[in-house]
Amino acid sequence: MAAELVEAKNMVMSFRVSDLQMLLGFVGRSKSGLKHELVTRALQLVQFDCSPEVFKKIKELYETRYAKKSSEVAQPQPQQHRSPEALSIHSSYDRGNTVARTSISTTNIDYPALYGKYLNGLGRLPPKVAKPEVRLVKLPFYTTLDELLKPTELVPQSNEKLQESPCIFALTPRQVELIRNSKELQPGVKSVQVVLRICYTDTSSPQEDQYPPNIAVKVNHNYCSVPGYYPSNKPGVEPKRPCRPINLTHFMYLSAATNRITVTWGNYGKSYSVGLYLVRQMTSAELLQRLKTIGVKHPELCKALVKEKLRLDPDSEIATTGVRVSLICPLVKMRLSVPCRAETCAHLQCFDAVFYLQMNEKKPTWMCPVCDKPAPYDQLIIDGLLSKILTECEDADEIEYLVDGSWCPIRAEKERSCSPQCPILVLGSSDVNGLLPTPNGNGENGKATADVVDLTLDSSSSEEEEEEDEEEDDDDEGPQPKRRCSYEKGLVSAC
Repeated sequence: MAAELVEAKNMVMSFRVSDLQMLLGFVGRSKSGLKHELVTRALQLVQFDCSPEVFKKIKELYETRYAKKSSEVAQPQPQQHRSPEALSIHSSYDRGNTVARTSISTTNIDYPALYGKYLNGLGRLPPKVAKPEVRLVKLPFYTTLDELLKPTELVPQSNEKLQESPCIFALTPRQVELIRNSKELQPGVKSVQVVLRICYTDTSSPQEDQYPPNIAVKVNHNYCSVPGYYPSNKPGVEPKRPCRPINLTHFMYLSAATNRITVTWGNYGKSYSVGLYLVRQMTSAELLQRLKTIGVKHPELCKALVKEKLRLDPDSEIATTGVRVSLICPLVKMRLSVPCRAETCAHLQCFDAVFYLQMNEKKPTWMCPVCDKPAPYDQLIIDGLLSKILTECEDADEIEYLVDGSWCPIRAEKERSCSPQCPILVLGSSDVNGLLPTPNGNGENGKATADVVDLTLDSSSSEEEEEEDEEEDDDDEGPQPKRRCSYEKGLVSAC
């Protein structure tokens, strides 16, 4: 039966539009649409409703199309050992009568494994001309162990807005053991998972995960939870949905039984592709350990980078003699523990790798908090020079790199910034617009000079000095003209 199905699919793939319309009309299905839509319906017919009458009709159409006997089609030419994925149609043309000749290989067919290669009823047979495949970006927190289903386009089966695309596959015993023996990240969640990834059908570059509208995923009659939308705090801005791999493991049969996955999606003009993968989910602590193992940049290389940044530019009129770097993480405003930055960043300022990985584990953005440019995990490096500085300089929160690559802590300026910059009000001064009483008790005559009180002396010596100052003040000619300007006419001192 499996060999007949593969044979029927191969024959249908070689049909023209007229043949496809005759086949669909024979079973009472719609004959309208483009060729790829007709092929989709015909293949779905073969996969799910291939009765002996339908198979006979396919053979008749095939014989009529290529003017060959059914016996020649049913008997494949001897081939060498080939895998099920190598099943294909080999067409050649006779230059004399331009009649296509077809040979079909059906040896060594593993039907459950072959079943996992279909989606939407489409057989993933190798095309005659190699076409570029859809590729998905690598995710730092997911290590791919096996590819269960290559990215396959979701093909609409009708003109309805809501479409359903089924997929059937089975896990191998090795894959089942990997899942069962993996550790638990949290109760009920294994580290080895079967995930579904969805993206745009675009072969120009690796694609990020992107969900179609109205998405729903059902595994063996159970619906999986799909990440919801992030609420938006800005008025008029639509909430965003984090598009991540969808974990299907807890609804799957961890045995040799086949699993059925149905993807429901909204058909609104854009084309999407889906893929199934066996992955191992990593934690931020594991990524940090990996970064410490392979991502540390030697202090001498970091020092050479500092010199390069501060090198005199002959075309510039401004000479840079130093650059300051904070030892405080811009993410959490705490002292750096693992200074890190992206190789693609132009700045020397670092952020803390521990908090950066933890934040991207919860909400993956991979944007540098210093320059707001992409900082993916595979571009991160640990600054060996700044790590060394953090151990040697524990009493400063900022340093300055110099032209020769050396550094110095910024301590003195910090202490200076702690001292008040405004003038100090001296005790006994009358330069407060007459609101404070003067030491000599004269309400109308202010003092021209301020009295400075030394708090280190005892009280008796202070009183003696005050009396001497009062006697000297009595001998003065009076207040300076500038002092008299402090009181307007008609105003009397509050003293």
